[in-house]
Amino acid sequence: MNIHKILASGFGLGYAPKAPGTFGSLLGLALGTALLSLGHLPLLFGIVIVSGLGIHAITRLPEAATQDPGWIVIDEIAGQMIPLLALTGPSIPGILLCFALFRLFDIFKPGPVAWADRRHDAYGVMGDDLIAGGLAWLVVLALHLVSPL
Repeated sequence: MNIHKILASGFGLGYAPKAPGTFGSLLGLALGTALLSLGHLPLLFGIVIVSGLGIHAITRLPEAATQDPGWIVIDEIAGQMIPLLALTGPSIPGILLCFALFRLFDIFKPGPVAWADRRHDAYGVMGDDLIAGGLAWLVVLALHLVSPL
């Protein structure tokens, strides 16, 4: 296994026999929460770095040129980190809400998420999850209007 497959698979989590995307999301949640505990800027840098590594790795995998193989989970890792930016700090309810919303948008692929998913290239593989993360971020921001998280 080369470095690109190691990165794209989330250090092997993508090879989980069931729900590899959920395992990737859980890694993104853990990494994002750790970075959020240091502040929003470290979390933002983490998202940019993971996204850049994801695009770099995926563009070097011929099997990702026309499809989104299930074992590629670096997109879930990056996407799951995005809604955490809407939290004022790590909290169990906030983290669980971010996880649930991201997975909901990732699985059901509404509107722009489905558009990116149809691209069938590295930017589509990463893009649908980054957009799903952005939608989850917007919902968490909107929920701040009625309740602190």
